[in-house]
Amino acid sequence: MKSTLFIYSSTDGQTKTIISRIKSFLSNDIDSMLMPIAEVSGEDIAKFDRIIIGASIRYGKHKKELYEFIDLHLDELAKKDNAFFSVNVVARKPEKNTPDTNPYMKKFLLQTSWEPKNLAVFAGKIDYPKYNFIDKQMIRLIMWITKGPTNTNGTYEFTDWDNVDSFAKNVIK
Repeated sequence: MKSTLFIYSSTDGQTKTIISRIKSFLSNDIDSMLMPIAEVSGEDIAKFDRIIIGASIRYGKHKKELYEFIDLHLDELAKKDNAFFSVNVVARKPEKNTPDTNPYMKKFLLQTSWEPKNLAVFAGKIDYPKYNFIDKQMIRLIMWITKGPTNTNGTYEFTDWDNVDSFAKNVIK
């Protein structure tokens, strides 16, 4: 089995939860590491055979740190077995939950020179009680516009764990 570096860019923690689940499919005796994207160096990348990156969307965008990381390490990423997944609430809709149909994945692929070997899109989570006032109202408005949940007392997890598990089994070979 290949040594694997699991990298995440997460806003509220759901992407870290998803990538941790993917990591759990690796045998314990396989060299692996889970790191936030801001802490990963070129030396870290060089140590591993495979790189898996997960990144969340907030207000229609992946974080700037994702693009900076890819630009900085593009050559190293291209030489490795690799995978990328995006986590966003738009993916809760069946017609927007694949790499070919998700607007954020399509936008990501247009904005970067990286061509990941494996792609996935997973629906995220809305945790209204965790958000500050402004985020709570902004996300509520977006949910109202897109016919999602608007009760700000609730937490709504849309992640399809069977899809996560299928992706994990596919990339962890």
